[in-house]
Amino acid sequence: MAKEIERKFIVDMNQWKPQGKGTAIKQGFIRTAGHTVVRIRVSGDKAYLTIKGKSLGSERSEFEYSIPVPDAEQMLQEFCEKPFIEKTRYLTNYSDNTWEVDVFHGVNAGLNVAEIELDSAGQQISLPPWVSKEVTDDLRYYNVNLIKNPFSMWKC
Repeated sequence: MAKEIERKFIVDMNQWKPQGKGTAIKQGFIRTAGHTVVRIRVSGDKAYLTIKGKSLGSERSEFEYSIPVPDAEQMLQEFCEKPFIEKTRYLTNYSDNTWEVDVFHGVNAGLNVAEIELDSAGQQISLPPWVSKEVTDDLRYYNVNLIKNPFSMWKC
């Protein structure tokens, strides 16, 4: 069974600066029952259909499949809730780990989140100086929830 194990952190933009141009990502979610998440993502010149199960801490089932970009674009328009999640993803290496730093745009502008995928839930990592608060267990920061409750609507 495919498992995703990741932790999420807020990025301190005073300490982190993008390296390279990043990858533009547009994604949407197909409404489902329960805790299942079905995501359609266009990432640069590639597209994916992803099915995720219920989160148990930093771990959950995840199945991801490449799909043609035109199919993904049509699914985004016909099946997915609006607004879409729009962000630029930067890959940043720190202490032998690759971090994904997402700089959000649109209704989620101002939100900057770093994620790290782990081999096990108990894996020890060194935190870069540009991450601040961990938000792994805060459901507001899950992309599927940012559609219903965009960052621009939060009372921080």
